[in-house]
Amino acid sequence: QVQLVESGGGLVQTGGSLRLSCAASGRTFIVYDMGWFRQVPGKEREFVAAINWRGDTTAYADSVKGRFFISRDNAKNTIDLQMNSLKPDDTALYYCAADSDYEFGRTQSHYDYWGQGTQVTVSS
Repeated sequence: QVQLVESGGGLVQTGGSLRLSCAASGRTFIVYDMGWFRQVPGKEREFVAAINWRGDTTAYADSVKGRFFISRDNAKNTIDLQMNSLKPDDTALYYCAADSDYEFGRTQSHYDYWGQGTQVTVSS
């Protein structure tokens, strides 16, 4: 089992920045592909960004490309999401997820483990 705990969410003004972190515990001697997703109440959860287990391949949703940056530190078992130039449309509950089958990418069903989420609210 892998436990994922997100942190770093909060309230920020339009144009501001936040850095989300995801701490992994449990079977962390195994390094997985990781992703960030987000969900607004009443809407489907959507892909935000992904990073492979080595940290040398990333993918982003078109809506965040050039503004958000995903990174990882395997020695510390952490995955970060640097979010810049935030917009009200970025307001959501942000989830960290782990893909133990190394399928990498934006498909939610590929991810086996999920955190509880951290709320990001961007005011206009």
